[in-house]
Order: sequence, then structure tokens, then C-alpha cells
Amino acid sequence: MKESCRLLINGGVLSPGELKYICEAAESLGLDSISFGSRQDIIFPEPVAIEKLKTFDKLQMVVSNNNRSENMVSSYVSSDIFPSTSWLTGDRYLYILEQFKHELKLRVNITDPKQRLVPLFTGHINFIASEHEDYWYLYIRLPDWKKTVMYPALIYSWDLDKVELAIENMLQEEPETVEMIFDLVSDAIDTNNRTVDKPLEVPFYPFPYYEGMNRIGDKYWLGLYWRNNRYDVSFLKAMCELCAENKIGKISITPWKSFIVKGIPLQSKLQWEKFLGKFGINVRHSMLELNWHLPVNDTEALSLKKYLVTNFDQNDISTYGLTFGLTNYASSAYYFTSVVIEKNKQPEALSGFVIRDTYNLLYAKNFDPNTRDYIMHVQDVDKVELPGLLMELSQLYFEQLGTEREETIVKQVKKENSEENVYQCKDCLTIYNEVYGDITQNIAPNTTFESLPDTYECSLCEAPKSSFEKKVLVK
Repeated sequence: MKESCRLLINGGVLSPGELKYICEAAESLGLDSISFGSRQDIIFPEPVAIEKLKTFDKLQMVVSNNNRSENMVSSYVSSDIFPSTSWLTGDRYLYILEQFKHELKLRVNITDPKQRLVPLFTGHINFIASEHEDYWYLYIRLPDWKKTVMYPALIYSWDLDKVELAIENMLQEEPETVEMIFDLVSDAIDTNNRTVDKPLEVPFYPFPYYEGMNRIGDKYWLGLYWRNNRYDVSFLKAMCELCAENKIGKISITPWKSFIVKGIPLQSKLQWEKFLGKFGINVRHSMLELNWHLPVNDTEALSLKKYLVTNFDQNDISTYGLTFGLTNYASSAYYFTSVVIEKNKQPEALSGFVIRDTYNLLYAKNFDPNTRDYIMHVQDVDKVELPGLLMELSQLYFEQLGTEREETIVKQVKKENSEENVYQCKDCLTIYNEVYGDITQNIAPNTTFESLPDTYECSLCEAPKSSFEKKVLVK
């Protein structure tokens, strides 16, 4: 029996040895290429014999009709090469990813809010780095929830796995609110939570150009993208051997059907360029091609993308900073691009009639997918109308971009004149903000510091209430 399969890659990170093993497995099954999925997993582009796959015991495999196992997404791929939170280094990611030993039943994202390459909110469980070292915001959207909700405490780095597993274990109780989840998690496990002292801020960055050989400090990083998302296994095996020769320990898959190799030594740049030339690899696709998210192995979607990109190119249209997604109807839960082209469901055909495909166009508020708020631009339009409408949206983006910058400047000026009283622990510098209270000690939001009981202690270091000093927080 043959089945379509995908391989789970924890956080989208694997060693050259692991990738070579996967390529050898694919070859033994008669495949000459592999593909990458939108959750940084690996997909076998053709159905394979399940019986033969069982001989490769190191592969964490999921059969297409088995939805019980999920892959973890992380922004490790962007660390050290794109904007990042200062404490969240590549090594820190690897230590955190190593915690997760169990088979995930929920989609988990572990991301840095200061990068744009990996989406923040496409998981059921979304851990997003805070400014406090080793503490994370947690945003939850369980499979049957309509909205993403913030967990009322920051999670310690070494508790991420425990918290995620505790939430998995309570799914049968069908929790309806984040407060219910907090109570159940608190009863189930001991955690080193920290109070939320301010809301998550996600800065807007244009979508980065992630292909080609790029220098960062005393190293290079290489991004590779193939239009058809079918990566030749003979090339990948040879690349893994070159990585081993250059003492490169990790390869990172992106959610954009591509991958990045970091840590190429300066003296090896020419060697890598010759290697790519030998295999005829193009590393200079335009941004018009790189910023698209398509379903895996969907030839119809690939054809539509080519049609739209060709129209953009012929009209010399810039899409810098924008991202585009092609999807079928009823997939809105997984949008993570600036603009979405949504194919409508075909109505029941009448005998003798040919019914043309129609599409809806949506765009994210401020063209920032992290807002998770999509606006319908047009509905039920034909394919031939799409290029002009997308160009119209691109122009609207650039018009709004200037406006947004002006609004941001105004807000920043206002913030300079806005002050808020908070209370800070002298021992560990934890802040008690009256607006948020302290859920870890059942202190409700908008509880004044003066009305806290004398027994109140710092949620982090357990210092007494008397250790807190009044401070002015400049907003």
C-alpha cells in the first residue's frame, strides 16, 4: 500500500547527517526529490510504500490521513541573520527545542516577535519571546476556538514543554476560556511563571529577502529556493557532505518551501559558489517569487502563481515587504500572509455548463499578518481580474505604509509625554503593574498596589511587598 507521507522536523532544524539520511531513504523508495512544508516539515512528493518506510526507524513519519501528530515551528532559522530579541540566540533555541520529547498533538510555534520570516500565530500553542530573558508570552487558539487569546502569565523557557503537555492532557475536558486553562495548568504542574507587566509589541518589518549568499560578521549564510519545491536528493546529499566538511552543524527549513544554511566560513565562500555552479543552482530569484505561500504539490496553485508573478514582472510592479498566499475556501485559520487569494468552492455544475473558477481577495489590517485581522477586498472575481486587483492592493500598501509611519511617529511623541506608575522589586526587578494585576497569585487586573495584602510576595523571587519601590514607567 502506498501513502503520501511527511516527516516531522522539530522546529525546522536538522543536522546535515539527518538530512542525508532522509535523502537516502527517499532514494531507496524510488524518489529523486523531496519537498518542504509550510510548517517546516519535509514531504515526500510521491506516495511511497509504507512497509519499506518502516525500515528507516529514525524517521518521525506521519501518513497523510493521520492528523494526530503535529510539527513544531520555530524561528531558529532567522536567529543571527535577521532582527532578533537580544537573549534569544541560536543556542538558546536548540536547548529549548530539545525539551520537547513527546509526540505533539497540537501545533506549537516558538518564535521571536522581532523577525518576519516565521509566522507568530499559526499554532494552537504560540510561545513568543518577551523582553525578559527566558520568559515567553503564550497565545492559545485550540482547534475549536475562533480567536487567539493571551495566557495571563509569562512562561519560563524550561517550562514550555511541561505547559504544552499539560494543555494537551486537558483537551478532553474541552476548556472554553484561557482562565480555565490557567487554573488547570496551575493545578497540574509547578511552573516558574512571571507576571505580564506589559502587552506584547510586535514591530513591523518588511518581509526579508532570504535567498543567496549573504555575509553576517565573519560568516556567510546561504538561502536556497526552488520554484517547484522539488529539491533534488543527489544535490542535497552532496550539500550535506560539504556542510560536514565545513563543520556546519545545522540546516534550517523555512515556512516558505526553502531552507537556509548558516555558518559558512569566509574562506569557503568560493568553494560553495563553485559547488552551486556545478549543480546549476540559481540563487537570485526576485522578491516577486520568494514572497508566496502555496499548498504543497499543488500544480494548479503553482500555475496561478506563475501567471500572477509574470503579470507583476511585465508591469514592473514592486511588492517589497508584502507576502501573498494562495488557498482554498475555509482555510482562513491558517492565513499568515499580507494578501490572500482565496479560491471559492465550485457550485454544483449543471449538465452541459462549464463553470469558471472565482476568487476572493483579502488583505491583513495594515498589511501585517501578525494582526490576525483580515479585510475582504473583493469577492467572486475571475482569474483574469486578479493581476490588476493585486496591483491595486500593492499600491494601497505603499500608500498606507507612509501613513502608518506618520501615525507611528505621532504615537511615539505621545508616549514620550505619557507616564504610568508601577512597582518594581528591588531584588530581581520584576514589575507589578496595577493594570495587569498578578494572575500567578490570584490578584485581579486593576488592583492597586496599596490594596495588595501585606503577605503579597514577588512572583519571581518571593521578596516581600516591602521590597517593591514605586517607579514611573515612561510610555
